Amino acid sequence: MTAAGLPLTLSAAPAVGPTDLATLFAELGPAVSGYLGACGCGAVEDVLGEVFVRVAKALPRFEGSSAGLRSWVFTIAYRCMVDQHRWVRRQQRLLRRLPGPAAAPAPAEPLDPELVRALSSLTPEQRQVITLRFVADLSLQEVADITGKPVGSVKSLQRRGLDALKAALAPQ
Repeated sequence: MTAAGLPLTLSAAPAVGPTDLATLFAELGPAVSGYLGACGCGAVEDVLGEVFVRVAKALPRFEGSSAGLRSWVFTIAYRCMVDQHRWVRRQQRLLRRLPGPAAAPAPAEPLDPELVRALSSLTPEQRQVITLRFVADLSLQEVADITGKPVGSVKSLQRRGLDALKAALAPQ
């Protein structure tokens, strides 16, 4: 058993009940939410809900360690976020074709505005790597697995992203 009470191999558990999912959500929900927000996901709560719906459906089939479980959840979060970005782009294309009122303004950002501004100055790939490494607290190998990039590319993106953040956050 892990410190959180989740079995190391969840597939060995007779049935994964809501308590296990609730524990998993309590432990990883804030980190996944922070990751989604830092990556510029417009509907963090909606995507977070979708992440844990997918986790709940697939959790009985999961086999692996608690570290593997964390990486698996963030892989699902990454894929849900990509799906959300695709959906938003499709909606924007559709809305450009239709006359109508302007879209409602985005809600106030709960993160530090200066950090959000600095993160938005990064390339999308750099932002992905930085948020997976430091918000989601994943290893280089886990980030490489999630993004489908070699570890060397992840290291390079991380270094360039950190340098760009340092420059963006430096006092003028």
